[in-house]
Amino acid sequence: MSTRVVVKIGSSSLTSVEGGLSRDAVAFYANEIAALKRAGCEVLLVTSGAVAAGFRAIGYSFRPKLLHEKQAAAAVGQALLMQSYQEAFASHGITAAQILLTRTDFGNRKRMNNAGMTIEELLKQGSIPIINENDTVSIDELKFGDNDTLSALVANLVKARQLLILTDMDGLYTGDPRKHPNAVRFEHVEEITEEIYSIAGGAGSSVGTGGMRSKIDAAKIATRGGVPVFVGKVDSTGDLQNAVSGHGRGTYFDTRLHSLSMKKQWLGFMSTPLGFLKVDPGAEKALVNGGHSLLPVGIKVVEGHFQTGDVVEVLSLEGTVLGRGIVNYDDEQLRRIQGMSSSEVIQTLDMVHRLEVIHRDEWITLK
Repeated sequence: MSTRVVVKIGSSSLTSVEGGLSRDAVAFYANEIAALKRAGCEVLLVTSGAVAAGFRAIGYSFRPKLLHEKQAAAAVGQALLMQSYQEAFASHGITAAQILLTRTDFGNRKRMNNAGMTIEELLKQGSIPIINENDTVSIDELKFGDNDTLSALVANLVKARQLLILTDMDGLYTGDPRKHPNAVRFEHVEEITEEIYSIAGGAGSSVGTGGMRSKIDAAKIATRGGVPVFVGKVDSTGDLQNAVSGHGRGTYFDTRLHSLSMKKQWLGFMSTPLGFLKVDPGAEKALVNGGHSLLPVGIKVVEGHFQTGDVVEVLSLEGTVLGRGIVNYDDEQLRRIQGMSSSEVIQTLDMVHRLEVIHRDEWITLK
């Protein structure tokens, strides 16, 4: 059975010092990926670089800041990016296929499954699926973490054996090695804690949009889905194979012992919450630590407009995100019964199908 890996390449790894697309960089990564395929791997590529590749071609002197300018640059740059990839992979006899996705595609389970089936067929035919955010129609992408989160969602979707996030830094350090020469690299991270998040800094370059923080976010999503992650540098021949084999220049993030089901992955990381519930400390403890369902008595605030079966996000009274769940009431019903005991709910509503606002089987903790 082939080893299936997802490789994510950021803007800073694909562009020249001036900000345009580096064809030499594209050719290098195509060589590395082709070598993986020859070694028996199935490879999916998640790439950034459309805006960076297109902004000079469209006439901007510097990377644009306004959304409509970025989207126009992406419209030009995506074509240039794919042309470069197609030419580079063609020299290895590999067909490159373009797939453009948005966050809403993952929020819709039918569209997500359709994308998954397309990817499976492309891999079956020996092609390289090249996946990018559809910048020209997506408002969210340009603050989406330079496709780091997208790569994690794709890795979980296709049940990859590994996600490799390539960047211009060789892993996560105890401090920024560019400012602190005594900083030490983390070789392995078994659990992504608040300490790990506090170490991750801001964006590292003016070309990309994703710093180490977004890569930690992506690693958390992927590892909770059962996909181990490598974050590091690949800039010499053979580096990518070394990263796959566990000897890369970077940091490896291990998976938890129990990975999430596809339903829980969708609920936690792909769905779009249509409302928000704030709960009291007792309900917070029951949800996060006790493995219990959410009952009306623990709800203090109801926000948004949603129907039975929609996804809502649950917050503490201080506003900390606790998790997400599928709600058993619409927002109007919930406003009527929030804070009530179960007996009061039965007396208040004409018909009660389930007392739980969110059943524990339809809940995922994100805290």
